[in-house]
Amino acid sequence: MALIKSISGIRGTIGGKPGDGLSPVDVVKFTAAYGTWLMKCYHVHAESKTSKIMKVVVGRDARISGDMINRLVTGTLIGLGIDVVDIGFSTTPTVEMAVVAEQALGGIIITASHNPKQWNALKLLNEKGEFISEKDGSDVLAIAAKEKYTFADVSALGKITLNDSYIDYHIQKILALPLVDVKAIKDKNFRIAVDAVNSTGGIFVPMLLRALGVENITELYCEPTGEFPHNPEPLPENLRDIAKVVLKSKSHLGIVVDPDVDRLAIVCEDGEMFGEEYTLVAVADYILTNSKKGNTVSNLSSTRALRDVTEKSGGKYFASAVGEVNVVEMMKANNAIIGGEGNGGVIYPELHYGRDALVGIALFLTHLAKYGKSCSMLRSTYPDYYISKNKIELTSEINVDDILSGIQLKYKKQPVNTVDGVKIEFEKEWVHLRRSNTEPIIRIYAESVSETTANNLAKKIITDIRELIKVQQK
Repeated sequence: MALIKSISGIRGTIGGKPGDGLSPVDVVKFTAAYGTWLMKCYHVHAESKTSKIMKVVVGRDARISGDMINRLVTGTLIGLGIDVVDIGFSTTPTVEMAVVAEQALGGIIITASHNPKQWNALKLLNEKGEFISEKDGSDVLAIAAKEKYTFADVSALGKITLNDSYIDYHIQKILALPLVDVKAIKDKNFRIAVDAVNSTGGIFVPMLLRALGVENITELYCEPTGEFPHNPEPLPENLRDIAKVVLKSKSHLGIVVDPDVDRLAIVCEDGEMFGEEYTLVAVADYILTNSKKGNTVSNLSSTRALRDVTEKSGGKYFASAVGEVNVVEMMKANNAIIGGEGNGGVIYPELHYGRDALVGIALFLTHLAKYGKSCSMLRSTYPDYYISKNKIELTSEINVDDILSGIQLKYKKQPVNTVDGVKIEFEKEWVHLRRSNTEPIIRIYAESVSETTANNLAKKIITDIRELIKVQQK
């Protein structure tokens, strides 16, 4: 069993003893701590928030455990005296937008994103509909550790309001964006296949496509049962089924989203992967081409192709630590007009500061429609970099900090960035290793202009790590 408390929220496997996984006791504990933190912030800043109501938005993906977790979360919040707007089946970006629309104090998204079905999580938002900062997260964890929360008297309990209208609100906001061209998309008469891994994207992606004028949609794994038919992370090795469907249905492209619909991967008409790293690159290229000169941001583990298209358009590229909150902070600091992460996460500030597969779909389809050629031909217009993505499972006795320090020392003659783990730059390649925020693993990403070179570089670093682990265990 596993329970991980990080900048990405409270995440764990369902079941087991309290503290070993995301048990009902843990759900109540961390929800109560978050609600208490919100009320503390509210009272501290009462003068500037007089119009605020003690209200939190809650939404979830279709995971099997989602209904149970939702009942615990909403019950705990109203037990604290906080009103809840429960928007039910939803997406992470939809909840983020609903927080702002409701003028709520915050929001909780019940989803473990790309993790398998035995996982679930509480993603915590502030009043801007953005993930809470690392400092705020630390405050929430401190409240939970000391159990410093008090529940309301019976006369002061909160109430729950159900509202399933926010996905339509989200879609209408997307359609209203100046750079989303519904007519151009409709005129192309796209045939599109969709893999939504049996979560809420199965409802909302086809809904968006129809609103964009797409009539020919082939749905694969679009029943929101929470029974994921394959690993839900939208990586090439998990997308063989949709690739076959794209070919069989003669679709112009395939669209793949993760369970909470904040990551977007594209499959070309020939069944080949557009590359989740290149979702953001393509969307950014479209935004940069059709806007005044602007800056972009992605994290340290993302492809350098974004830097290439940014500099080509006259803008500046910035790299942040991994994690959506870090990307958003750097985007704001550098007035970026588009940003995100190389995992298929597109952040378009014109709509909101959050990874959003739905707005990514609308912008990508507009780009493809205006380009006028095939999806594979669009992909060929971008620089070819290859990223080898690997991971090493951690055990409790491994000292990760010592491992990272050992790698840094071994490659001290190369340019090294230690903002987030260790990133080593070579002449035409880079490798980035860091402890995951969401799983008990070390991630090792390596990029090169050659797939073979990227894989070999990753293997070399993995060998180095294993040698350091052996030294630790002696």
